[in-house]
Amino acid sequence: METLSSLCTYHCGLLPRSSASPVNFCTFGSVSVLGFFLPSFKTQELPSCSRKQSFRVTRACVAVEQKTQTALIRIGTRGSPLALAQAYETRDKLMAIHPELAEEGAIKIEIIKTTGDKILTQPLADIGGKGLFTKEIDEALINAEIDIAVHSMKDVPTYLPEKTILPCNLQREDVRDAFISSGAASLAQLPAGSVIGTASLRRKSQILHRYPSLSVQENFRGNVQTRLKKLHEGKVQATLLALAGLKRLNMTEHVTSILTIDEMLPAVAQGAIGIACRSNDDKMARYLASLNHEETRLAVACERAFLEVLDGSCRTPIAGYACKDEHGNCIFKGLVASPDGTRVLETTRKGPYALEDMILMGKDAGKELLSQAGPGFFGF
Repeated sequence: METLSSLCTYHCGLLPRSSASPVNFCTFGSVSVLGFFLPSFKTQELPSCSRKQSFRVTRACVAVEQKTQTALIRIGTRGSPLALAQAYETRDKLMAIHPELAEEGAIKIEIIKTTGDKILTQPLADIGGKGLFTKEIDEALINAEIDIAVHSMKDVPTYLPEKTILPCNLQREDVRDAFISSGAASLAQLPAGSVIGTASLRRKSQILHRYPSLSVQENFRGNVQTRLKKLHEGKVQATLLALAGLKRLNMTEHVTSILTIDEMLPAVAQGAIGIACRSNDDKMARYLASLNHEETRLAVACERAFLEVLDGSCRTPIAGYACKDEHGNCIFKGLVASPDGTRVLETTRKGPYALEDMILMGKDAGKELLSQAGPGFFGF
């Protein structure tokens, strides 16, 4: 394919290619228009017959540049390697289904820094909890600075901002947690007093409930690469990470072992990607509908209904998982725990794999555990 500069020079034909001083009208000079340079030549340097044509050259070059720079879809995302991997996955799926989006420059990824990314020295619970990794991206969406927003569903609050909808979940990745350690093959094999790094109260409470002789370092924050670096530096003896993230980053070689659902119930919506758009943007809603994985969307709706009843925050150890069994029914399992892991309450539900039924299951399970927990259960 010809470059922008050669394309313009060839088609305008102002000077013969054999000229001793050829002028490349899209790269020569210093006048910036739409992010590229136009010539800053003197008119008398050109033959008189070429002066009028030079204006047509400028307009033609600008038109080509505008075509390549105007994105049909602007994807908003956090800038972590995992968030970017999820944004690129979304982009690739859109390109595969819609030919017009496969054109170069049709989809643009916009990186947005969130509160959760900016403040790394404090526990998530101390800096606000809900919406720490989504607020600024949602604001950019509402303000039409982006067209769609790609989120890790477990970061999305149970309420959505006004003027936005979340009509799409990509097919869910593996929901389990991975155990990573250079000194033990599993949690059970860690010596008493070993320190596990995690920023998740869900993981902390379940670890301490099963293995009270272990210690948990809270505020073990940062992206996947940062946490692995801390582990390898010996700051902790082990850590737990979502297997889904490691798979999306092609980093499963770091996994020591995988915890079963019974050993470590996952976070609500773990492994699921959610994509939001403005509620009045029918075009984006149609694009997202083409990506939606309905089985995942229903499972996530069930789990989030459970979470909504419990009004969980980052100070609340809550876990929930819905899946389809071999007979096509929904199996839901929910858990709440005291932060120190001394008490863990669990419940299960089974019913039709249909949206209304699954939302009712999630809500009913939440009400049961809320009633069992009683006032003061969570320690605040």
